[in-house]
Amino acid sequence: MAETTSTAPTTTDLVRGTLEGRRVNPVNTLVSGLLLIALLSSLLVLAVLLADVFGKGWGLLTERGADFLTTPLSPNAVDAGIFQGVMGSIALTAIVIVVAFPLGVAAAVYLEEYAPTNRLTQFITTNIRNLAGVPSIVYGLLGFSVFVNLFSGATGGRTVITGGLTLALLVLPIMIITTSEALRAVPTALREASMGVGATRWETIRHHVLPVALPAILTGSVLTVARAFGETAPLLLSGAVLSLYFAVPPEAGFVSLMTEQSYTALPMIIYNWARQPQEEFVALTSAAIIVLLAMLLIVNAAAIVARDHFERKST
Repeated sequence: MAETTSTAPTTTDLVRGTLEGRRVNPVNTLVSGLLLIALLSSLLVLAVLLADVFGKGWGLLTERGADFLTTPLSPNAVDAGIFQGVMGSIALTAIVIVVAFPLGVAAAVYLEEYAPTNRLTQFITTNIRNLAGVPSIVYGLLGFSVFVNLFSGATGGRTVITGGLTLALLVLPIMIITTSEALRAVPTALREASMGVGATRWETIRHHVLPVALPAILTGSVLTVARAFGETAPLLLSGAVLSLYFAVPPEAGFVSLMTEQSYTALPMIIYNWARQPQEEFVALTSAAIIVLLAMLLIVNAAAIVARDHFERKST
């Protein structure tokens, strides 16, 4: 009886056929086309929105210039500015960075480098990933219950510190997840080589693992800062002012914004101005959005520059 040889193509034959163009998978072509359409549609929507915002707000920015940034809030659209919103957003972002960055990195280092692999660790990791998808209004309720009511003696109640801590809780799960992924990307051989020459676990993490993972960690921090910078719902419950008036004048400065009860932020101002029926507030809203985008770009650019610096330093 003659032997029958298998005619099934091998992996090498399939790869060679794909590279040489002899076989075309219609499913792959369809998926690639749909993904390309989705990308182009998203870019088109973004371009339309940016064109609309710049078209309505750029004229006001060029006309008023720095006066728009240094003028306080006012119910009169001609005299209204965003000074308190800019200072409040900077203060909130500073608190988020100071609180969320070290806590997120420390928690990720413990989970990835120290914690044993068991059911408890898996349970904690799963819940952290679930917390990253919780709506922001839930964190606002948590901040109101904990920082406004329970620890009002330490936070001062409805202050900018309360808002910053609430936003830090909001982005903390994202910071932990991105840091964990960055630590996992560090080769295990690097840890083994360091410990092989007598370094302790902490010395290995401090001098070898963290420097290599730091560029990816900074990339993740861009996402956390961007989300915290544009949030509005948590601030509504943690005491941010939603009004055309504001108690702290421009000459009070940054320190007063950190100590006074009242504070606001750029997203709050944009949300409030967008609700006003007067036509003059349309240009104000668009101009405030442009300033918000510019501040986000500056923060992101700083993180990217720091990431590139540490990448060159690690190599």
